[in-house]
Amino acid sequence: MVRGMSYDMNATMRGGGYAAGAAPGSQPAPDLSRPRPLDQLPRLAADTTAENPWPVSVLSQKFHTAVAKWPAAWICGQITEINTRRAGSAYLTVRDDFEDIAISVSGWRAFAAAASRFRQGDRVVIHGRADIWVKQTRLSFIGDDIRKIGAGGLKEQIDELRRKLKGEGLFDAERKVPLPEFPRCIGLICAPQARAEGDVVTNVNLRWPVVRFKIVHAHVQGAQCPPDIIEAIRRLDADPEVDVIIVARGGGAFEDLIGFSDEGVVRAAAACVTPLVSAIGHEDDWTLIDLAADLRASTPTDAAKKVVPDVREQWQLVDNAVRQMRMRVSARVDGEIRLVEGYANRPSLTRPLTMLEPHQRFIDDALARLDIGLRRIVDDASLTIEKRHASLTALSPQSTLNRGYAVVQRADGGVLDDASQVRPGDELTLTLRKGVVTAKAD
Repeated sequence: MVRGMSYDMNATMRGGGYAAGAAPGSQPAPDLSRPRPLDQLPRLAADTTAENPWPVSVLSQKFHTAVAKWPAAWICGQITEINTRRAGSAYLTVRDDFEDIAISVSGWRAFAAAASRFRQGDRVVIHGRADIWVKQTRLSFIGDDIRKIGAGGLKEQIDELRRKLKGEGLFDAERKVPLPEFPRCIGLICAPQARAEGDVVTNVNLRWPVVRFKIVHAHVQGAQCPPDIIEAIRRLDADPEVDVIIVARGGGAFEDLIGFSDEGVVRAAAACVTPLVSAIGHEDDWTLIDLAADLRASTPTDAAKKVVPDVREQWQLVDNAVRQMRMRVSARVDGEIRLVEGYANRPSLTRPLTMLEPHQRFIDDALARLDIGLRRIVDDASLTIEKRHASLTALSPQSTLNRGYAVVQRADGGVLDDASQVRPGDELTLTLRKGVVTAKAD
């Protein structure tokens, strides 16, 4: 199958096939700026020269023709990337179980349906044929059958380590340290000249320009990755100026990120006293350091947004707070003014004597009640006196005298009540209603 051929198979050399000015019978130099017919190209690679080379498409097609003759084969390895989102097609990256070598595998229809059941980390055997994509002269493997073997090598080991460390409490929420709200110095662990470094530094400076960085470069994949990351974490954690640490790496294949699931790296992250943010890979990537870190960011850019506030948002918060403060102070002042005005307009201040009116009414009422009460007492006493006076008057000797009676007394003042007690010649005193009469008894 020929794909991407751009030469006209029926084209002929223009101008009779000779270069301008060429002598008849001599072989002219080919014009490399225009397509040439295939029959004028060298048949074998050994026949090519600098003056008469093969176009890239011819070499790619020859590669394709040679690879197409290869027999079908079964291959085994571990899935590090898989994409089955498009119906009817599947694209996989399969890594060798022992060597750091991978190959692209694609397939359609039945193969794609079968591949959709697999996940990253699964170990599989795949049947298919090698193929060259002529457009880019890229070797791939076209699968027609896929089967699972075992439980998945590296992924199984990572899951076992995850369960072990979780049992020790390294991933507990109680161990998480909150990030500082306004960090002054950020420790950044990343690869030298990595895009992740630029993403973090640029986005942090855009959001919070006053922050400083202490950057430690380290290997982020391969055998040197775990010891470098461990040493970098401990170094920045021991620095009193560092407020928060970011471990950043761009995306990559599953095996490229395996260093961040190393037990030593995870334990160093869990033991870190300084707040630590993991920003490894992309949204779908995961490593064990993400579980031990105090905060996981989906990407290095996301980490930059999470460790520092946005200066524009902070200014907006300050403006809103100042506006609310002014509104509340103004409302408080207005309330106090209304309160003072209310006090000033009260009758107790505009007409102070009105405060005495209730008391004056009380006193007047009390005086009226007192006068009435005293009058009643006096009237009752007067009536009693009159009654007693009448009784005394009725019982007094004067009343008897007033009725024409007289009181006869001897000279010694004794009252005579028996005529036998009077002897002739005794002087007697007669008390009448009015006046006293002296007489002598016969």
